[in-house]
Amino acid sequence: MIGKVRRIVTGHDAGGKAIFVEDRPAPAVHTFANRPGFTATELWKTVRTPVRLGKDEDVAAGPMQLEPPKGGSVLRILDIPPETPESRARIAADPKAFFSAVGTNSASTFKSGAPHPMMHRTETIDYALVLSGEIYLLLDDSEKLISQGDVVIQLGTNHAWSNRSGKPCRIAFILIDGRFEPELAAKFG
Repeated sequence: MIGKVRRIVTGHDAGGKAIFVEDRPAPAVHTFANRPGFTATELWKTVRTPVRLGKDEDVAAGPMQLEPPKGGSVLRILDIPPETPESRARIAADPKAFFSAVGTNSASTFKSGAPHPMMHRTETIDYALVLSGEIYLLLDDSEKLISQGDVVIQLGTNHAWSNRSGKPCRIAFILIDGRFEPELAAKFG
């Protein structure tokens, strides 16, 4: 099941009738050498809002990029393996390497004393839906256990995910480009 997602896309024929235009495995599954077992399946990206229905191309198969395009959105499913002392040490040795592998050098906020080496922040609103398993969501000074069926709405917050269970956790994410209010952005310095 890890990394396997069926993608069904609807659209319109030349006469405007609703049709199925695609039914196949998701075309973009990313794995990362520095995080064995971690898989990011890109399902769809938009490059603008409002979306031009009937005109936008499928750009999900492009390179992995954590944040959506400016003015756009991204839908992805992550399979996050259980965290072990070894995997956490591997991440802690170079947390910025992972973020570089997912197309960003600016998201990592890791520093000495941070609650987790994968702490990061993006200028997005994120909708996270836990599809299976459980995982801890860590913020700057608190954490919560998030379980199957739970939904998290993140408003550009600094965070990390820590799977302390014995099985993978699957989460669907919808990230929408956003903008920090100037007063808030100034606090991130």
